[in-house]
Parts: sequence; structure tokens; C-alpha cells
Amino acid sequence: MLKKIARLRRAKSTRSHIRQLGVPRLSVLRTGQHLYAQLFSSDGSTVLAAASTTQADVREGLKNGKNADAAVKVGRAIAEKALAAGIEKVAFDRSGYRYHGRIKALADAAREGGLKF
Repeated sequence: MLKKIARLRRAKSTRSHIRQLGVPRLSVLRTGQHLYAQLFSSDGSTVLAAASTTQADVREGLKNGKNADAAVKVGRAIAEKALAAGIEKVAFDRSGYRYHGRIKALADAAREGGLKF
């Protein structure tokens, strides 16, 4: 439980800094089975785009939804949806997770897809 509390504390401080920037926020949620990415408006009230390993178009060709390959597909999908919505510059909210593994793979794929962090 202490590990989760520490992660949420880190996420809270990051989100307060992102709020001051006034740009859309690319938020990541990592579970044991899946990976989710959502693009929130600058005030945080609306979801502009979303992608996850539970979606059929992302899931096809994947062995499971919890590895780096799945993270790359989610990163590409969220970048495509963000560019379609007219959003190019975002702030990356890693939700307190270390920038490593699946989180890093998602971020790199989103950058390759055309998003600027």
C-alpha cells in the first residue's frame, strides 16, 4: 500500500505542474493486464482522445496487452487520434510510474507518431 501512496503523491505533484503549463495532458494508466492512454484537455474536464490494449484495432496481432510491444501500439494509436483532433503539443503525465519499460515505450512511440512533449 505504501508503494501505491508514493506513486500517487508523485502523480499529484506532476499534475499540478502540468496544470500550470496549460497544455493538453497525455495520461497513462498501467495495470497488470492492460495499458491505457488518455488525452485530457488543458483544464482536465474532457477526454479528447483515448487508446488502450482493450480496443480491437490495437489488440490485433498482440500476444497480450501487458508488454512493451503493446505499449508501442497504444502510443502510435494515441498519437494518430491526437493529430486527428488537431493536437500536436502535449504534456506527458506518467502517473507517478518510472520512465522505464512500458511507459518509455509508449512515450517513444507517441513521439514517433508526431506528438511533441
